[in-house]
Amino acid sequence: MAKIQIYTSMWCPYCTMAKRLLKEKGADFEEIDITMNAAQRATLSDLSGGKTSVPQIFINDAHIGGCDELHALDAKGGLDPLLAS
Repeated sequence: MAKIQIYTSMWCPYCTMAKRLLKEKGADFEEIDITMNAAQRATLSDLSGGKTSVPQIFINDAHIGGCDELHALDAKGGLDPLLAS
């Protein structure tokens, strides 16, 4: 299975939707909550090219983007092959 990291914050509906899609796909992921963690927020910004909005999703260390990008990737049929790698 792929290595998946998802940076989230509490009460974020887009985070919930992204996690729901990954769970529906049977994917295990590491959730990193940056709500009260400035160091993790800085790490997220570094890894994502300056983005600080959540969710930000990484699959096998490749930056996928946010919830919209994850769903678009799935709609194109590109998510399942990434999850299987």
